[in-house]
Amino acid sequence: MNLLDYNESELRRRNAYLTAEEIKKQPQVWAEVIELITEKEAEITDFVKKLPFGKDLKIIFTGAGSSAYVGEAVASFLDSKLKADVTAVPTTDIVTHPQNYFNSKHPFLLVSCARSGNSPESTAAVDLAEKLTADLYQLVITCNSNGDLAKRVEERPENLKLILPESTHDQGFAMTGSFTGMVLSSLEVFKAASDFEMDFQLIIKTGEYILNNLVTELKGAIDQKVNRVVFLGSAPLKGLIKESALKVLELSGGRIVTDAYTFLGFRHGPKSQVNDQTLIVSYLSTEEYARQYELDLIKELALDKGEHTLITISKQLVVQAEEYSDYYWQLDLKEKDFPADNYLLFNYILFAQLIAFFKSMSLGLSPDDPSPGGEVNRVVKGVKIYPYLEGN
Repeated sequence: MNLLDYNESELRRRNAYLTAEEIKKQPQVWAEVIELITEKEAEITDFVKKLPFGKDLKIIFTGAGSSAYVGEAVASFLDSKLKADVTAVPTTDIVTHPQNYFNSKHPFLLVSCARSGNSPESTAAVDLAEKLTADLYQLVITCNSNGDLAKRVEERPENLKLILPESTHDQGFAMTGSFTGMVLSSLEVFKAASDFEMDFQLIIKTGEYILNNLVTELKGAIDQKVNRVVFLGSAPLKGLIKESALKVLELSGGRIVTDAYTFLGFRHGPKSQVNDQTLIVSYLSTEEYARQYELDLIKELALDKGEHTLITISKQLVVQAEEYSDYYWQLDLKEKDFPADNYLLFNYILFAQLIAFFKSMSLGLSPDDPSPGGEVNRVVKGVKIYPYLEGN
């Protein structure tokens, strides 16, 4: 069996099999999530119809680490489509400053996203929301039916628990299918409250194409000397670029320095870090207006003196991007339009996951357990939750 350009025996010997398999199977995972959403359509629609849209409703997506980036990946799009104020706030912010986010002046929907649901902050955020709000609805999106979060939120008319298929519950260290599965379900749940639609079969087929045809080429593009990776993307892709940077950081055991910036923001200081050991990965927008700014920076990077490596990925063919990049991939997504750039995430994130995996392997690490010393863990440890008293 060949998996991500490695044979199965080598992957098992290197303690890399779980991560490789979980990256590779994501198109299948997406299909399973869509099937689940379809099966639960009536239940989801009933829940969404109960939400007080147009009545000053505030929707907060929350989670920690990659689960926090789920919210960042969808919040701006849903905010533009729903009659509600939609934001993303990490549980790690809510737990320390709950009064900044909750009050009794508005109805709230707390959307809690979690792979295991066993991080202490997950249930603490729920406790604080229930304590500080008078009109609270809850949506739990998790990959683990036995997790603390799934057990903590009770089955009530104002609550909905969406337990994703077991295939989303990654057993490797880094979140891959769990992340994309939660992003997909976060978008699909709210279709009942708006008019947006997306043919995910197109995204699934493109994901399969990337994983079946571009793996070897991408592996060859990653220079051994690279010790820092920067991801660039415009506003709707902030969740994507942050998750991309985290994946490389996690699977390299912190040996590769990573960061994420918008194209325009990169010039305001961060660009000074670029040297001949830097890999820059730029994700292009589908919007022609935004792409003007993106292409300006890509051209600037190409003309700068230096030996950094520039990878650019776009939905449709962008001739200038191809001309100025060291490596360029156009995802052939035909003529169909996306409701927004946010839907590019599913195919774009595969490149970051693969880069992270290949760097981990080249460093002699084990992707399934890149921090064997326990500096960081699959489920966070060491967090003590303190009682919150109003007026603190």
